[in-house]
Amino acid sequence: LFFIQPDLALRTVCVTLSLFSPSSLFDNMKITIASLAALFVATEAFHTAPIGRTSTRINMIVKGDEKASEKVAKVFEGKPAENSEFDALVKANFPGAISNKQLATKVVSVLEGKGYTPGNTLLATSLCADELARVLEDDFVKVYGNNFNLGGLSGFPFAGNTGFGAMAAHIPDDGYCLVVHGPHVGITKDGLIGKVERPGIALVDNCCGSAIAASNYLKGITDGGAKITTKLQSFSDFQQGAVQELILPFGKRLGEAENRMKELPYALYDSQDILVRDIINTGKGGIKKGLALLGGIQINTGPDTLDYFHPLRFEYYNEDGEMVEDLLALL
Repeated sequence: LFFIQPDLALRTVCVTLSLFSPSSLFDNMKITIASLAALFVATEAFHTAPIGRTSTRINMIVKGDEKASEKVAKVFEGKPAENSEFDALVKANFPGAISNKQLATKVVSVLEGKGYTPGNTLLATSLCADELARVLEDDFVKVYGNNFNLGGLSGFPFAGNTGFGAMAAHIPDDGYCLVVHGPHVGITKDGLIGKVERPGIALVDNCCGSAIAASNYLKGITDGGAKITTKLQSFSDFQQGAVQELILPFGKRLGEAENRMKELPYALYDSQDILVRDIINTGKGGIKKGLALLGGIQINTGPDTLDYFHPLRFEYYNEDGEMVEDLLALL
């Protein structure tokens, strides 16, 4: 009864206890008024929304009257200034890439014109577990509030249909959703792709480690160097096992690439794009007023430079889950 109607259950307990001698019963059961008060507070956790209405009590939304465009201007205060020399290096390797500052500013401006505000928008992300992937995520969090995480290793949407359905239930009534997804890749200040300088670490590290491990696994198959093993995929590393399976169709493409590390995130994106759009199509009934889908490649850099993003998809879906506008050209 506590799980179904906690208020009624608590009143029933109090009435029952009143039928007995308060001192003897409370002494024997060691129940105090303070305990009952604590129990009442605990039952609040089990309150459910009225039937037919989706609950949005989880407070993931930013409150206040400040516009999203005003917030995004503050996000990059104190961050590294744009470096024209490094900017040219990144764009030479990733044509179409723009800095996170440019990306966030343009995305927020476009969506503000469609009615998106910090108070009516839920941010959902499917990005890699790597801490460097949090940079872009945090840029948008500072505008729209805490994100619903749909992603896992390499940025694949491992939360799947169930996760998307749960996320959609948290979109504010008559509100919107922004979904940001994609794999990531590192680039050093010298232009080495697949590596990145990390704060506090002398070693120039792999980025993305999961993607590179999957690429090496695939290379072992296509080159004939893979060893026969009796080991099956285990639950303790099932995400990496899935990444390796999802990259298999791109063996020939990666094998023929001029720069395997440069092509790798784009191959991963093509696989993720299919999955994300299928998940959205399956769960489109949960979309409230509208959903914006931003997909592309995160390009992580060292601590002294801005990160970049190569947008490959920016679309708007209406309340019926229909893609009604391609917004990519606006970025």
